[in-house]
Amino acid sequence: MRIVAGQFRGRALASVGKGDAGAHLRPTTDRVRESLFNVLTHTGVLPEARVLDLFAGTGALGLEALSRGGAHVTFVDDGRAAQGLIRKNIELTRSAAQTSLLRRDATRMPQNPDAAYTLIFLDPPYGKNLGQKALKAALEGGWLADDALIVWEENQPMAAPDGFSLHDQRKYGDTHISLIWRDHISKAGAQHA
Repeated sequence: MRIVAGQFRGRALASVGKGDAGAHLRPTTDRVRESLFNVLTHTGVLPEARVLDLFAGTGALGLEALSRGGAHVTFVDDGRAAQGLIRKNIELTRSAAQTSLLRRDATRMPQNPDAAYTLIFLDPPYGKNLGQKALKAALEGGWLADDALIVWEENQPMAAPDGFSLHDQRKYGDTHISLIWRDHISKAGAQHA
């Protein structure tokens, strides 16, 4: 597993190989990450993005975003194995100054103590409805910027919840990625997709 492009391009990351089912670690493959980030480049969300990586696993998605111009990444995962892998990958990319690691259940986010996030990676264990709970918790906790882009990885296409709009969906083997924008509501109350 390597960083595909950007300032950390080619940097090998610590990984769990094909995954750790017991710890619900299922790393996004290099090929899927490369395709995903090609799509994200065209959204304009990456430069200076504040990235929230929920169910972060190895941290590869957040570190790829950082490598490609993201400003800061907060990784959220409560698994012991994931915490160790994320710490190791932060060390390997020498990105401690631009990252933070929150040992927390992503479905029970606290109030956000900082600025809202513009790019959210949501990669829960497949088929357990944890993505919906985590997105709701992040929204209620003030983690999502008004025009945040959510990148939701699941084993089936995900519908946009109320207050969000579906932008794109892609399928890579058994992985479905849904790109969902948070609908921006202006101060005048008009809604923009």
